[in-house]
Order: sequence, then structure tokens, then C-alpha cells
Amino acid sequence: MTTLPTYRWRLAPDGYATRRQLRARGLRPGGQDVAAQLERPRRRRPPLVAYLYRVDLAKPVRPMTPARWAALAAANRARRTCPECRRDAGYVIPASLGTCATCAYPEPSDSPRSA
Repeated sequence: MTTLPTYRWRLAPDGYATRRQLRARGLRPGGQDVAAQLERPRRRRPPLVAYLYRVDLAKPVRPMTPARWAALAAANRARRTCPECRRDAGYVIPASLGTCATCAYPEPSDSPRSA
């Protein structure tokens, strides 16, 4: 078993990047193994660990195809559709409610104060 080179937080050498840093540059790890790791010490807890990949071995991010765009649109549409009234709420339905605000909090139709 080989051990990874470990660097302190913010002290990694040039040529290494995390997944998020690669993505910000329009890159992806592309199947390469983790090359190193960062450790950020914390008090009374285990350290935070971030894995690093070599930038020179990274590949460009694959472009979105029309089928992927369609699948993403369908998934977002499903998150906006109320399961009770089957209407598009125009926003993502909160998991805490499970339905749109109109179905979760219906207006009282016969108010006793209507005089």
C-alpha cells in the first residue's frame, strides 16, 4: 500500500488541484488516481482532507448533449410539479411540505368573519 503525499492546507505545490478547482478550469480528473491530499487540522476533531489531482493529466469536461439538456430539464420540471394538484409551481417544491404552498396552506373558503 502506497501512501499519498500529504500537504498542509493552502500549501500544495503548483500542478495539483481539487475536483472543484479542476471544474472551475473546465477540466475533470479523467480517470486518474488521486495524486496527493491536503489536510486541514481542526481542534478536537479529525482533520479535513481534500484529494488532489494532477492538472497536466486532467481532461476537458465533456460538453452537454441535447439528450443531457433534455434529461436535466425533465428532472427540474419534476421537482417543480406538485404531486397533489399536478401543476408547475414555478419553484422547487420544498421537501418539508411535499406539495406546493397553495395545496399545503389552502385558503379557507367559508370564513366566519365574512360579515
